Amino acid sequence: MNRITLNRIKDKGFLVTGIISTFIGLVLLLIFMADIFIEGAPRISWKFIVSLPSRIPERAGIYTAMMGSVWVLILTTIISFPIGVSAGIYLEEYAKQGRLSRLLEVNISNLAGVPSIIYGLLGLEIFARVMRLGSSVLAGSITLALLILPIIIVATRESIKAVPQSIRDASYALGASKWQTIYRQVLPASFGGILTGVILALSRAVGEAAPLIVVGALAYVPFAPRSPLDDFSILPIQIFNWISRPQHGFIVNAAAAIIILLIITFAMNGIAIYLRSRWQKRVSW
Repeated sequence: MNRITLNRIKDKGFLVTGIISTFIGLVLLLIFMADIFIEGAPRISWKFIVSLPSRIPERAGIYTAMMGSVWVLILTTIISFPIGVSAGIYLEEYAKQGRLSRLLEVNISNLAGVPSIIYGLLGLEIFARVMRLGSSVLAGSITLALLILPIIIVATRESIKAVPQSIRDASYALGASKWQTIYRQVLPASFGGILTGVILALSRAVGEAAPLIVVGALAYVPFAPRSPLDDFSILPIQIFNWISRPQHGFIVNAAAAIIILLIITFAMNGIAIYLRSRWQKRVSW
């Protein structure tokens, strides 16, 4: 049996192993999700969404955690979107190719793989203590903005890179400056891909709990935040708090909150897929 035959057998073995592993993973995931939906779906109601936290499972709701997640998501978007997109534009269109730019590219790619707990420690030291923001919505939002910035920068660069060079050349031939070309031609053509990357990054931020726990997000907050400097909680932390309770009613509440969090995440990912599809069709034209 020659080496080529052995390699083919190994490739088939890896392929079969991968298919079996994927199938087992999907089955386990479906069982897990089915159990959550069976347990939590009857609990979901408008009263559950607008009710405040309570020590009685039947009266407890997700209003404060939901509003905290909304505040964090909005502030994170406001902070990360302009900075990430601007950095991506600069690195792709203006930065000179050299040792420094290559070092920045490598570090940005590496930052996307840093564990989120590290960003939490950074946010605790700089934003909560040095800047004296405490365990506020603003401190948590800045921390999450740092977490997703590498993803937004990479998505922006890839979207701009996908714009055909002929569009730039045509704009320059008509007398447009570099910024006019970027603002009027490149950004409109790449905005769908940029927005897709931003939404996918935010969908990751919605489910993050570790960095916000380190920053100081509370497991129990009896009120919804009304300003960026208020204390807050978010849905993942509320779910963790309920799961740690011994009463079965809180387990049901946690399952219902997980369903709502999954709906939010799937909706954001669906919007991102739709925008990416429209952008690809537009570029292909």
